[in-house]
Amino acid sequence: MSTWRRLHVKLRPTRGLLASRSVTQRHTWLKGHLMLCQSLSTGTPLRNDFFKALEAQLADMRKKAADALPGSGWLPLEVNPNLPPETADIVIVGGGVMGWSIAYWLKQKERIRGGVKVVVVEKDMTYSQASTVLSAGGIRQQFSLPENIQLSMASVDFMRNINEHLSVLNEDPVDLQFNQSGYLFLASEDVAHIMETNYRTQRYAGAKVALLSPTQLKEKFPWVNTNDVALASYGLENEGWFDPWTLLNAFRRKAISMGVIQCCGQVTDFKYTTNMVLNDDGERLGLRRIHSVKVQMPNSLEYQPVECAVVVNAAGAFSGKLAEMLGIGLGPKDTITGIPVPVEPRKRYIYVFHCPDGPGLDTPFLIDYSGVYFRREGLGGNYIAGTSPVEAEEPDTSNLEVDHQFFEDKIWPYLANRVPAFEKLKVMSAWAGFYDYNTFDQNGIIGIHPMVNNMYFATGFSGHGLQQSPAVGRALAELILDGGFKTLDLSSLGFGRIVANKPMLERNIV
Repeated sequence: MSTWRRLHVKLRPTRGLLASRSVTQRHTWLKGHLMLCQSLSTGTPLRNDFFKALEAQLADMRKKAADALPGSGWLPLEVNPNLPPETADIVIVGGGVMGWSIAYWLKQKERIRGGVKVVVVEKDMTYSQASTVLSAGGIRQQFSLPENIQLSMASVDFMRNINEHLSVLNEDPVDLQFNQSGYLFLASEDVAHIMETNYRTQRYAGAKVALLSPTQLKEKFPWVNTNDVALASYGLENEGWFDPWTLLNAFRRKAISMGVIQCCGQVTDFKYTTNMVLNDDGERLGLRRIHSVKVQMPNSLEYQPVECAVVVNAAGAFSGKLAEMLGIGLGPKDTITGIPVPVEPRKRYIYVFHCPDGPGLDTPFLIDYSGVYFRREGLGGNYIAGTSPVEAEEPDTSNLEVDHQFFEDKIWPYLANRVPAFEKLKVMSAWAGFYDYNTFDQNGIIGIHPMVNNMYFATGFSGHGLQQSPAVGRALAELILDGGFKTLDLSSLGFGRIVANKPMLERNIV
């Protein structure tokens, strides 16, 4: 509290008049160190003006002092309005489609309005490098694992009825531009038996798919070269592609309308405690519990610790690095503490090309047994294509630059072989994005970490995250708020399989 001092001004009369000299009052302000000076001459009007100005200054000082008292709204420093709150129930790290789906379902399941305080932290609000918006936007049920089939079937049901879930009052309806042209997988003689097995699994799970012989394939899609095709699998319903940005933005818009707090920043550290316990083998293990996350503001030294009860790691390709901040994977290699989160970024290219004589509006999302894929992109003879490189030729992930020679060498020859019209095409543009690649078995990791009892994971989907995000978001919300999976049993996709070294591999034809 600043010290108040009375200002005494002594005026000495001489023969009824003021002495012909000036009295100067000086006062130093506490904030700003501004020196104010006023001069008082011998005239009576000026003397009155002086006291009026003095009284105004004193009133202003009294107001500032009152504002500084406890309970007032005054703060000595300007507060950054973009800082996250100091406390939350759940902090979701990663504002891609997976993070916002989880946020939506958490609010959807809360029992009272505002009962669960959720904060979503995203470092790139432009989403210029986000895996979600840089993907090909496909959705299919043609998997070999029942869990993946069920996730995609539940997600497509959500998307077909999206405005029942994500509509916002006084906002335009959501239009995903869902093109249900199906997926078309082609198999060679060597892998046709795998396609047949997958088909039976898919049909048993309820997916609408059909097997086509080379003759049937040629009848349905005359533009396909079937010379080396032994069998094809075609999705009859609920497969195709949609606009990834629209889905992400719809989840975000709805979640924010329900009270989710959006924060632009980067989680750079955790505050946690460690409790040492013994396992059945007598091994000492450090069980961690997170108490707060440190959120660094963009382009600034400013940060905000956020106390929370639960952290969700939905950081996509960088979720493994986030886990390392808690010491996950940094222990002895032969112990559970030495098992890392097996997720890393893998760069993938997507090329846009034009072919005026190419397949028409009925073109499905075709995946050749070589691994090359393509689908139509809008109208006017435009298409997108890509493929995954072999392990030994994985591109540099320090940037998102495109290797145009990769198209010439690894994609175009297979496109031209499968669709003769593609012998003449022109590449119009290209981009690159990151997969959150699970090096263990290329499938999602959904659930709590065994060594951190309040960090939940939704990561490692290796290219399937966008299409499975609605169902995964609901499943993780159930796990957090209900204590277990309710609609889909996804326990087999938890960390247990990684600790037990039992990968769940897709048995694909490519």
